[in-house]
Amino acid sequence: MPRKPTLSPSKITTYLACPTRYKWTYVDERGKWYLRSHHYYSFGTTLHRVLQRFHDSADQGVQTVEQAVVAVEENWVNAGYRSSAEMEEAMGIGKEIVANYVDQAIMQPTGGRVLLIEKQLRMDMGPFVLLGRLDRVDELPDGTLEVIDYKSQRRGITDDDVASDLAMNCYQLLLRHHYPDRPVKASILALQTMQKGSASLSDTEASDLQGDLLALGQEILNRDYEQMEPVAKDLCPQCDFLPLCRKHPEFQLPVLELDGSLEE
Repeated sequence: MPRKPTLSPSKITTYLACPTRYKWTYVDERGKWYLRSHHYYSFGTTLHRVLQRFHDSADQGVQTVEQAVVAVEENWVNAGYRSSAEMEEAMGIGKEIVANYVDQAIMQPTGGRVLLIEKQLRMDMGPFVLLGRLDRVDELPDGTLEVIDYKSQRRGITDDDVASDLAMNCYQLLLRHHYPDRPVKASILALQTMQKGSASLSDTEASDLQGDLLALGQEILNRDYEQMEPVAKDLCPQCDFLPLCRKHPEFQLPVLELDGSLEE
């Protein structure tokens, strides 16, 4: 029996941003030859690895600020940087971020306990399986489960940002599915400033989200990607797959004005 297809928040947000990008990323294998490494992904991966080690009780190597700083070098991902100077600057910023994070975690403990770290959860939606990899889930003193997502590039975050974030809402849905007797909340932590925003889905919102995801998932899986024609968007100039889209005779990028704005 064939396995059910899977969809993740990353796949869904890619589709919503640009169905053609979804095609080249997940459907048509020609796209893999155009994918490039990006330094911001490498930077985020490094920080995630260090914080995962810090919160893993089985890992005794990252328990102090000094050990966390060393761990940045040990877990460093260098793909995508344009020069050694750019990489060294990023590493310095990364060390400052983890040092501040660990110092605050030690000096100001939340009182909760880490329940899950870098955990993938699944939920059968019928036509497909919803997958989500959660950075961290804490069990708070009142029994609430809080999924925490790290953002290495953001400096600010609000509760409204979290409430409107598709991935965070999907993570709540997954937690609700696996822990139906627990209250659930979602938080985004902007690592550069340690600002945090939080939000919770109501029962009605969770039910509506599940219905919307089901409809959207069926659209994504049943789309005729072979006959799809690319549509120009503002994100096109930075897209890895622009050379592929330019092969279509009808594809035209918006005109870049002298002030840097895009004109249709």
